[in-house]
Amino acid sequence: MTAQTPTAPTASAVPAPEYADEAALLVREIEQYLTARVRTTAHPLVTKTTAELIAEALGTAPVAVSAPVLAPPVRALRLLPDWVLAFPLLRQLHGAGRHISVAEHLELTALVIERYGWHSGALRSTWGRRCILGAQAVLFRLGYGDEHVALAAGHHLQAVLADRGISEPYHRWNDATGRTRTEVLALIRTAATRARQADQR
Repeated sequence: MTAQTPTAPTASAVPAPEYADEAALLVREIEQYLTARVRTTAHPLVTKTTAELIAEALGTAPVAVSAPVLAPPVRALRLLPDWVLAFPLLRQLHGAGRHISVAEHLELTALVIERYGWHSGALRSTWGRRCILGAQAVLFRLGYGDEHVALAAGHHLQAVLADRGISEPYHRWNDATGRTRTEVLALIRTAATRARQADQR
């Protein structure tokens, strides 16, 4: 397994409609997750969100918005060839060009692993489980973020490992004998926290 960023496919075949529907479902859930993290205000010059303004007027506490949890993945979607996710029309309709922060990329990477299942030894298993790089590739192919975001996420993963005295690349750490899904998700979420703290400085 290598740490290279996946490239978009050149195939021009249109994916089967049922596969496109399942891919669209995953994309909608990612969109909902990202939307939940965006502050929407009543007017561009207003610094408080609409919910905060209403809560202030009524004298109540604003309702916290939480990110939706991704449900277990549809098996057919996990089994799709990865190039289907990078199909230009699918990317254009859903994720292409969508800006996400490094912290969001890492959080979504963890959610994809939860949805698809975790794998070691290769980017994906026959049944569609993904390693850390494989989960990052899903997001990249769907068009969420770019190479710079993915590389910066990798640097945060490496920094967390370095703090633990581990120098091997995170994709090799993922593949180590005895590694567990729990350890992998904990690493990714710790890196996400680190990235978010770095953005707030």
